[in-house]
Amino acid sequence: MAFATLLLAGLYFFPIWSIALEAPQFPEGLGLNIRIDSIEGKEPQDLQNINTLNHYIGMKSINPESIPELTYIPFIVGFLIVSGFLIALFGNKTWVAGWLVVFILLAVAGLVDFYLWEYDYGHNLDPNAPITIPGMSYQPPLIGSKQLLNIRAVSLPHIGFYFALASMAVAGWVWWREAR
Repeated sequence: MAFATLLLAGLYFFPIWSIALEAPQFPEGLGLNIRIDSIEGKEPQDLQNINTLNHYIGMKSINPESIPELTYIPFIVGFLIVSGFLIALFGNKTWVAGWLVVFILLAVAGLVDFYLWEYDYGHNLDPNAPITIPGMSYQPPLIGSKQLLNIRAVSLPHIGFYFALASMAVAGWVWWREAR
């Protein structure tokens, strides 16, 4: 259980999600890395360039300071780490199962929240944008790729996501082993 908990520390060091955009205007591509506490461009100017593209189609700017989840997710991960270590020291299989259920529910809630965030950004467009196409939305996919006019958006888990997944798997193995 201590190892499962240690794996979660990787979320503080690696992005959990990545969005890449392929656009004719930017043949080298643009990208975003989403961490538990920030959103940053894969390259120094990527976030600014994405916000410029978004402006033309009426999307809001991606401003990491205005996304409240980025302020409290580090505390949620910290709670999982501290509680995981306490369970490793004093817990039993029931506590491991409870921790795992809470972790899975938080992960699902995070994915739903991310989907809703993408939906809001892709559907709530400025009607006075320079480029408007009636009925068109620009929501990137939650997972996978999608063509949005002349831009291909690819959204995939990043290294931090796999640290979290490995943590769940190890905790699940601990529970299974203790339940036997």
